[in-house]
Amino acid sequence: MTALGDPIDIDDRTVLVLGRELDLAHDQPDVCNALAHRTGDTLVLVDTGVTTAFRAALRTAADRVGPWSRALVLTTHGHPDHVGNNDLGDDLGVPVEHYVPARDLDQMRDPESYWVRSFERIAWAAPLPAPALAAKVVSLFEPMRPFAATTRTYEERPLELIRIGSLRFTGWTFADGAVRVLRSQGHCAGHVIVHLRDCGVLHLSDEGNGACGAMYDADQVKIQTVLGSVARLFEEEEAAILTDGHTFALRRGAEAVSHLDGLLEQATALQAAALGLTGGNGGIRPSAFTSRYAQAVADGGVGGANPNPMFTAMMALNELGELGLRPEPGEDADTPWSRPALS
Repeated sequence: MTALGDPIDIDDRTVLVLGRELDLAHDQPDVCNALAHRTGDTLVLVDTGVTTAFRAALRTAADRVGPWSRALVLTTHGHPDHVGNNDLGDDLGVPVEHYVPARDLDQMRDPESYWVRSFERIAWAAPLPAPALAAKVVSLFEPMRPFAATTRTYEERPLELIRIGSLRFTGWTFADGAVRVLRSQGHCAGHVIVHLRDCGVLHLSDEGNGACGAMYDADQVKIQTVLGSVARLFEEEEAAILTDGHTFALRRGAEAVSHLDGLLEQATALQAAALGLTGGNGGIRPSAFTSRYAQAVADGGVGGANPNPMFTAMMALNELGELGLRPEPGEDADTPWSRPALS
């Protein structure tokens, strides 16, 4: 069993600090895994989680990988479980740079509106009206300090073409190329992944959450593309250790490739199941589709981070959209979805 804040030593300069799962029934917020890494004299923190207990654990991990005389804090995306302690850099007592994705700024400033938009889509599956539910969920993530004195967006830096093995990415490099931030934008609009060159860690953050993204701004094609690209990096031995935001483990080499291939296989199986459940053309209410889709998820042994009925409903809507179905006219969230006429 693991506990919030437990450290996993990757090497003498790199520690994975473990988060915990979401438990809405007991008002427990989820907390992402975070990384503390040292390259030269620079401390690199990848995400900061949330809660004061996790803040203390991450600070201890930072000391564990020392000594360092400057710091770089990298936010993979703007969801509350990843950004609550972003002002930790202000307390380190050294020069600090902190970067966040520009496309996630709105949700970081106003997380309730972001979650209202997500929950409005599944009003028939949610236990409370969307505004009340969003307020309740966001209130779990306290204290919430997503910005620090030095916060800037990645996009304020010139975009770079980054070559790793046979692959090409766009993103940004730091610490003389030892830290590579690669744009992925699948799990949500601004998402990035991080490659720590010297220790061989590839941190997927929440791109590895499961076979299908749940958020309204998720992009299924980008999720699948990044999973395939990262698998290639491991096959070419350009990466050695896979970490992510919510799986409390390290995966090395062939095990990482197998895990990534498994996610892609689940994605194709779920979309095939979804197509069968719609009868091809749709005309199906989301509530009815979701109950059948949830069974397909269970039958397929599809896991993912923080599984619960609301996230399954959110995934189901994204599957309908991937099949080319769209809501028919109407203000009811449970209005039928069907395939638009082609003539």
